[in-house]
Amino acid sequence: MAGQHTQEVDTGTLRKVIAAASIGNFVEWFDFAAYGFLATILTREFFPSGDPTVGLLKTFAVFAVAFAFRPLGGIFFGVIGDRIGRKRTLAFTILLMAGSTTLIGVLPTYASIGYWAPLLLTIIRCVQGFSAGGEYAGACAYVMEHAPRRRRAFFGSFVPVSTFSSFACAAVVAYLLESSLSAQAMIDWGWRVPFLIAAPVGLIGVYLRVSLNETPAFQALENRHEVAHAPLMETLHSQLWNIVKLGAFVSVTALSFYTFTTYFATYLQVAGHLTRGASLLVTVLALLFAAALCPLAGLFSDLVGRRATIATTCVFIIASVYPAFSLGGSGVLSHSLLGVALLAIGAVLSGVVTAPLMSEVFATKARYTASAITYNLAYTIFGGTAPLVATWLIASTGTNLSPAYYLIAVSIFAMIGGLALHETSKTALEDAGNATGTRASAIERTSRQTI
Repeated sequence: MAGQHTQEVDTGTLRKVIAAASIGNFVEWFDFAAYGFLATILTREFFPSGDPTVGLLKTFAVFAVAFAFRPLGGIFFGVIGDRIGRKRTLAFTILLMAGSTTLIGVLPTYASIGYWAPLLLTIIRCVQGFSAGGEYAGACAYVMEHAPRRRRAFFGSFVPVSTFSSFACAAVVAYLLESSLSAQAMIDWGWRVPFLIAAPVGLIGVYLRVSLNETPAFQALENRHEVAHAPLMETLHSQLWNIVKLGAFVSVTALSFYTFTTYFATYLQVAGHLTRGASLLVTVLALLFAAALCPLAGLFSDLVGRRATIATTCVFIIASVYPAFSLGGSGVLSHSLLGVALLAIGAVLSGVVTAPLMSEVFATKARYTASAITYNLAYTIFGGTAPLVATWLIASTGTNLSPAYYLIAVSIFAMIGGLALHETSKTALEDAGNATGTRASAIERTSRQTI
């Protein structure tokens, strides 16, 4: 029944749950990062053009296409996850993600098969984006539905740890390949290595996910015969207002994450005139710092609650983003490190509190669907466009600090939406959706009366 505590699991199982959830997330973001770091080589191999800029734009256009498919994947896998369970759905998403990433590593180039090469690359990227749409929200739900009630943010923080670690690993692998191989070897086969890494890592992830049990929360739902038969429609009817409110907050999670991990390395070179090597060093150090900071942010959120974390996050970003961009554009390595560290703190705080919120805000029977829709729409609109919007703002305004103002504006929007949510940190997941003022409680009562 509602309020019944079903989430206590032993520490050993919880460690396996975190590993199983994190490894798929690692594969997802490692691929996205590797694609960005190797963009110039991919341009040469798949989009040869007399104008290098045109070729690079085509490469990044394919990168962006993957984001367009994320909301579709979120809806599809969200519905599946709410019908058949988290475990089987997550086993399929990692298999699809790892398989498609590996295919890039063995894909013939334009020189071998002509226009089929960019076409196949585009199709594979679409499959990756589709599978990624069901990965992060499902991984968070899988961890949250196992974690102790008062430590959900702490245990959930290890999913963002895998995100930041994957970006750092991708940067290091790309740097080691470029520094140890000749230019010709890098073109011939070196660029394939990061994508082929997905195969063994993905198989480990599949094994971990298949070997674990379904979450206690979903098992309890099955035992009560309350699994949603049409979770998409139920989600839109019962969770829409929560999707809007949480989506507003996730907008700053997405924007701060991509500003920090993807755009700022370019900003350090363009505005601060750092070398590519120095910029990469600063980025890797900041990513490792962010990964180490995640569990501390989780402890903080469990201690003070979600609403206080939301307020702290938005206020910190508003106060720190201008100094961060000023320091990043200074051209001084130590100042740049401090600037990117400020961005990292905001990205970590927002990412860590988002992980438990996606499970605590939504009722169990619609959790996967609702959280996947919320997360992927926000990331597509605000995350995937972050580098493009930042570049456009600088070109339009003539000031390198204009992206800081954009991040401040989104932070204000996020704080309004986030603080409209009720406090959920101490609520049992079996009662999620009821405490947030949605129609979920009425729907659940009705469904129980008709069984």
